This record gives sequence, C-alpha cells and structure tokens, in this order.
Amino acid sequence: MPDLHVVLGATGAIGSSVVAELTARGHEVRAVSRNAEGPQGFQADITTADGAAAACAGAAVVYQCAQPPYARWAEEFVGLTDTVLTGVEKAGARLVMADNLYMYGPVQEPLHEGLPNAAAFPKGRARARVAEMILNAHREGRVSASLGRASDYFGPGGLNTILGPQIFAAAVAGKTARWIGEPDEPHTVSYLPDIAAGLVTLGEHPKADGYAWHLPVAPPTTGTEFLDLVWEAAGGRPRSASLGRGMQRLIGAFNPVVKELGETWYQRDRDWIVDDTAFRAAFPEHVRVTPLDQAIAATVTWFKRRA
Repeated sequence: MPDLHVVLGATGAIGSSVVAELTARGHEVRAVSRNAEGPQGFQADITTADGAAAACAGAAVVYQCAQPPYARWAEEFVGLTDTVLTGVEKAGARLVMADNLYMYGPVQEPLHEGLPNAAAFPKGRARARVAEMILNAHREGRVSASLGRASDYFGPGGLNTILGPQIFAAAVAGKTARWIGEPDEPHTVSYLPDIAAGLVTLGEHPKADGYAWHLPVAPPTTGTEFLDLVWEAAGGRPRSASLGRGMQRLIGAFNPVVKELGETWYQRDRDWIVDDTAFRAAFPEHVRVTPLDQAIAATVTWFKRRA
C-alpha cells in the first residue's frame, strides 16, 4: 500500500503546517501548489481536471488545504471541490478536508458536529455545499473522506487571518494590537500546529471517514486575555484595542477586506465555543493541544524572526 500523503495548497498556512506534521511523523509527502519549491514540492493547478489528477496520482491520502481567495469563495469553492474530488477518486485515495465553522451560521450554544448547516450568507452556504459534496461522495462510494474543522487560527505562518498581523505583527513592532470583535466574550481559537496534528490523525485513521470532526482546541479565551498573553510574550509597553461592529462598518466602507468581516460578525459579538468532545473520544491517544501561552509565545517568536 502506498504511503504517499499529498497536501493541496501546501504553501498556505494550514497546508505548510500539515506538510511539517506529516514529515515529522515520517510519511512520504508531496507538497502541491502553483509555485512549489524544494524536494517535496510539486507544481500543479488543481482548479483544472488534469492538474488535480496529476497532483493526486499515487496518493494514499490527500489533504485538501487549498481554497480560493476569501472574497471568491461563493463563486469558486464548489467548482474547486468538484475538481479535487474527481482527482482523488481517480487516484483511489482517501480525502481529508481542512474545514472551518461557517456552515453552521449563527448559533446560541457551543458548536458541535450535530448542528445543521444553517448558514444563510454566501460564504457560509458555499462552505456548507462543499461539506455536503464531500460527505455525499463518501456515501456514494466515490471516495473515503473526512473533514477536520477549526476555528479562527493563529500560529507560525498565520498571515491571512484576523489573529495574525493585526495582533502579532503589530505587537512585535510596538504598535497597537487589535482584537476584532467584542473583547470580553469567550472565543475558541485554533493553533496551526494543533490543526495540522488533528488533520494528520484523521488521515492516518480510516475510522474517521464519513464524518466531520471538530479538531482539538484549548479552552476558549477572550480577546482581552489573548492580547495580554501576546504582550507578555512580545515585551514592550502593552498597547491593545478592539474593533467593534460600528468601526468595522465604517472602515469597511472603503476597505474591502474589513467589509468582508460583516458576514460573520455573529462569530465575534457573542460566545463562540467549539465542542471537540467527539474527536477526543474517538482518538484519545492522538489529542494534541498546545497550552495557549506556549502557542502564543511560539507565534510571537515566529513574527519576530519574520520582522
């Protein structure tokens, strides 16, 4: 049986973390991206059928960590997923999808895998459709597949995230670190190396197939607590602030990136707590959760080196 593990979107934050985790566990890795480099790198455009087939050929497991630009999810994510599924099916590989929590929409309880896909906004509907496509392909016998879901993430390499530059890079530079949302509401955050560990565990265990899983996370924190830990690790005079809904609307009027946050503001104005009980029960010997202070310190160190 082949032990080739293929990572799609291998130069992104999650993809590169998965490559590192697979390598550390001794797997043969093919790191796929459009601009791949190095001995593990493999150049392919997986938005095309030929590119996806070439990328997945010979794989035992494929980790789908690629995604369209954030503003293009509604238009492009379903098509990308269809192409990837065809490539995985042709290879006879198992599929692990790096997923998020958008499909649930606004909730008033801890998030668990039994919640319906109730999102009513374009990005949430796209993520729901992608998840349904993958699980339907599993039920139909086209592929064996699982999904690993994570919350807002941070960590080494985490640049395109609301917990990235505006907090860590700002603190390292001695500028104001800004939490987006209500600073005193409990909020689950995910650490990139822990996400990768969870996804690889799904890839190593076929019993994960056919299900969506919330990847293991530390207890929820608040924006205030998070920023305090960032400054403790970064040193210097703490300068912290939060960006509320009113300011998001104002800035979003001329900043399209900030404007995009409006769709998911419900994740930032109330409790946002992820229940990872199912994963912990199914894979008790494979739960890896880095303590929040250690995860933040490692992320600060990475941003300092990058600066």
